[in-house]
Amino acid sequence: MKEKFQFHPFYFLATVLLFLIEVLIAIYVDDNFIRPYGGDYLVVILLFCFVKTFLKIPTLWTAAGVLLFAYLIETLQYFDLVGKLGLKHSRIANIVIGNSFAWMDIIAYTLGILTVVIAYYVVKKRRKTIQSPIFL
Repeated sequence: MKEKFQFHPFYFLATVLLFLIEVLIAIYVDDNFIRPYGGDYLVVILLFCFVKTFLKIPTLWTAAGVLLFAYLIETLQYFDLVGKLGLKHSRIANIVIGNSFAWMDIIAYTLGILTVVIAYYVVKKRRKTIQSPIFL
C-alpha cells in the first residue's frame, strides 16, 4: 500500500509565503481589485500548497478538491451560513467563511486553480524534455 502522508518542503515554503502575502494584503491593501480578487485567486493556491505539503494526492485531484471546497464556501456565503449560525458579529467567522456571495470570487478561484494546473503541466513537460538531474 502506498503511503498517503508525506512532508514536502517545497509546498510547505510556498504555503508559508502565500499565507504571509495573504496577511499583508489583508492588513495593508484597501482597494477594489487586489484585496477582493487577488486574495481569492491566491487563497486557492495557498490551500492547494497546504494540502500538497502533507498529503501525497495526485495534483489534478488536489486541484479539483480545492476548487470544489472553494465553491462550497462561496455557496455557503450565498445561503448566509454565518447569519444562520448566529455568527454575524464574529470577525473570525466572517473572515473564514465570508459573508457575501460574488460570481467574481468564483472566477478568481477558478483562475487560481487553472494557474496551478498550467504550472503543473509546464513543469511536467520541462522535466520530460530536460533530462538534467536538477529537474528530476
